[in-house]
Amino acid sequence: MPSRGAGLMLLFTPLAPPPCKISLHIAPMAPEEDNRMFAGLRDKLKGIPHLISPPPPRDTRADHPHKGTNLYDAKIGAIHFKNKIGKFGNLINSNHRHDEEHEQATDEKRNRIAESHRFNSFAPERDGNKIKWYVDGQDYFYAVSVALENAKETIYIEDWWLSPELFLRRPPYFNQEYRLDQILKRRAEAGVKIYIIVYKEVAAAVSCNSAHTKHALSALCPEGTPGYGNIVVLRHPDHNVFENAGDMTFYWAHHEKFIVIDYEIAFIGGLDLCFGRWDSRQHPCADVHPAGVQNEMFPGQDFNNNRIMDFHTVEDWKSNELSKADYGRMPWHDVAMCLIGDCVYDIAEHFVLRWNFVKRDKYKRSDKVEWLTMTGRQDENEDLIAVQRPKHPVGGYTNHPLSPLENRSWAKAQQGTVHAQVVRSSADWSSGILTEHSIQNAYIEVIENAQHFVYIENQFFITATGENQAPIHNTIGRAIVNACVKASKESRKFRVIIVIPAVPGFAGDLRDDAATGTRAIMDYQYKSIHRGEHSIFEQIKAQGVDPKQYIFIFNLRSYDRLNKTAAMEQQEERSGVKYQDVQRAEAEEIMAEGVHSTTDQRPTLGDDTEEKEKERLIEAKRKFEAQRSEVGLDKEVTSTDSIAATAMLNGGKMSEQRWDGDLEKEKENFVQEELYIHGKLLIVDDRIVICGSSNINDRSQLGVHDSELSIVMEDYNTIDSTMDGQPFKAGHHAATLRRLLWREHLGLLPAQPLDASKDPNAQPVDVCPNDIMEGPEYEFVADPMSDQVWDMWTGNADTNTQIFRHLFRADPDNNIKTFDDYDAFLPRHNKFKQGHLHDPFMPAEEVRQKLDQIKGHLVWMPLDYLCEAPMAEKGLQVNAYTESIYT
Repeated sequence: MPSRGAGLMLLFTPLAPPPCKISLHIAPMAPEEDNRMFAGLRDKLKGIPHLISPPPPRDTRADHPHKGTNLYDAKIGAIHFKNKIGKFGNLINSNHRHDEEHEQATDEKRNRIAESHRFNSFAPERDGNKIKWYVDGQDYFYAVSVALENAKETIYIEDWWLSPELFLRRPPYFNQEYRLDQILKRRAEAGVKIYIIVYKEVAAAVSCNSAHTKHALSALCPEGTPGYGNIVVLRHPDHNVFENAGDMTFYWAHHEKFIVIDYEIAFIGGLDLCFGRWDSRQHPCADVHPAGVQNEMFPGQDFNNNRIMDFHTVEDWKSNELSKADYGRMPWHDVAMCLIGDCVYDIAEHFVLRWNFVKRDKYKRSDKVEWLTMTGRQDENEDLIAVQRPKHPVGGYTNHPLSPLENRSWAKAQQGTVHAQVVRSSADWSSGILTEHSIQNAYIEVIENAQHFVYIENQFFITATGENQAPIHNTIGRAIVNACVKASKESRKFRVIIVIPAVPGFAGDLRDDAATGTRAIMDYQYKSIHRGEHSIFEQIKAQGVDPKQYIFIFNLRSYDRLNKTAAMEQQEERSGVKYQDVQRAEAEEIMAEGVHSTTDQRPTLGDDTEEKEKERLIEAKRKFEAQRSEVGLDKEVTSTDSIAATAMLNGGKMSEQRWDGDLEKEKENFVQEELYIHGKLLIVDDRIVICGSSNINDRSQLGVHDSELSIVMEDYNTIDSTMDGQPFKAGHHAATLRRLLWREHLGLLPAQPLDASKDPNAQPVDVCPNDIMEGPEYEFVADPMSDQVWDMWTGNADTNTQIFRHLFRADPDNNIKTFDDYDAFLPRHNKFKQGHLHDPFMPAEEVRQKLDQIKGHLVWMPLDYLCEAPMAEKGLQVNAYTESIYT
């Protein structure tokens, strides 16, 4: 490896059209190997004519005769006010970011660059990336915590929702220093500059409360303390003309989820840094701990079940808290990536574009928000990242990275073997550019070229097969049709396997009027899949092919047991304190500093009412704990706090699990819930992976709606494998990810321990590669087209579906074809709690033995659900003006 101190002089040729085709010459000033250290950087910055630091911003006041006087300042203030008022004209000029000559020149430059790239992406294909996958939140959040702690210069975070009080390591009580806001506070105090962009939600429709996010993080380092000014949080877009004098967006969201640290390492995928996302591969529903509430995993609002109670007023943990002694949580399945390589630069570039666009859109006249310039996007190319240099600028210009870009490991040499490309959905409202939908382009091309299988995990599945399915417009569905028909004509064995949530939105009882929006989403999904002549199934049938031989759709479910033992009930009775008050006291203890913050000031407990409530909770917990020895809980608790491991490898049988008390009483504590699939993942032929924030629906795919960022990956490091029994060269990255996912869903992985410190899969990519967990189960799922694997996959789904139906009447279900069927299948009454056993008279041993049969989490998607009923009647909530919200 060449010395970082070796001198180099960079010489550039003039910019030649198109601007992405610039040649770069490096003249050596040191040993020849120093040239090679820039080989990756030269390729990365292909088409970017500048690596040198940008010129300092010009000071337009330098030669002004009244510089520094009140008269001068008043004149500049008047100019800014005039320009701000002038923004109201944007209300009648939707093209106001693209109608001036210099703006059109920038648009044309961006277009030429995109047209030279695959999928028409802003970013080119990049060799030599080192990429690591993460399945579920436990591994991902732990790795993020390690990487954040190692930050030295800058942190970029882009999220749909960010919860400052999120614990990145569990159990929270024993890892309080790894709460997200505390990590960011430490890094800010160490001098790291932290830039955060979060979606500014429509409060009446979405509950993520970005105002709390901004205020809580901004208050971490008050003026006069270390780190002051090092955390800056921007919210976008505005929803009121008077907030921003012109630009408003009501319907669409910033949906990206990514992190860039020091321009060295990046995370990208489906996981926001927010409540409800942390989970392990066994996906527990229970969080009751007779041995002590300090062992709980999901404090405050982090324990959530959206089928019962959605998030709201998230700045206050008390306002949306289910009793853990009465209900299970909704488990969460997700996938994300961590990478080192040239693609880190592309992800950073997207963030800088977004930052500068928000600066221009909302903070152009604020000295609290600076413009970000970027090595490689300077001078005549800084317009590509939306840098503006007005005559009277407000706010400084800071070039990133803060230290030379060529010092990055990926700039010196290739780090890995993954060929990758960043793709996005972005447009005028979200980043000030002409529409880009390179994510949709990538999905369509990759699926149409599939030869063996298409595997999809996604939160939604709404897509069209052509131009006749309005209001649905993305045509990923047509790509699936084409791939299946082509396989049939060529007599190839081929499968499309789709795994999506049973209920793709958050609702209570699906029969209620409040669930109309959720039913509308489900209706569009069924019309995409198999209902109507333009659906995927019917379009395949129209070409003489049986779609049921090619396309298979599944959901995931999990079950558990609330460990509310007889001794704990005695503890409640003797102390006069409910376990729910104890869990509130625990949340108050470890989450109070932050959860009560709704202003820019440091959180305080000065309010008398709040102080009294805190004292009440502390006293309640003291009373509860005082009875521990009296009821025998000072000794080892014999029943486990979660039995979710029984569905996993080597987890034992449910019928052999110990229970502290009467088995008939145990029946009241069994719970089930849909395992919410939130990942946005495509794997094709064990070679190509697409992962990011993009759902399969119009919101994510069209570009003009929600903003998204994903990455397309193909590993050139191949492994010897088989495909339908024949020798096959699989990509290491795609094949190992798919094998781990399938083992999790089939119950062929052991449950995860809580301590992730020694788990290679819970570390950033620069620490170690993935542990692929080799063994018999790894080899069993190696061939994705194996009949044995498929028999287990469909067999587990058959059995699990039947058991969840029989024991819990889990909905939705194929037996519910009308709303009358719904009432017969799952009567409306308050006798039984949501998610609990349906038949209280079933013998306890029978319940236990039936639960023994559940393996993994796979269940079939009920394609006949409400097939004979109008799922989403047109009205105030769903109509011609609002239907695009649901697609």
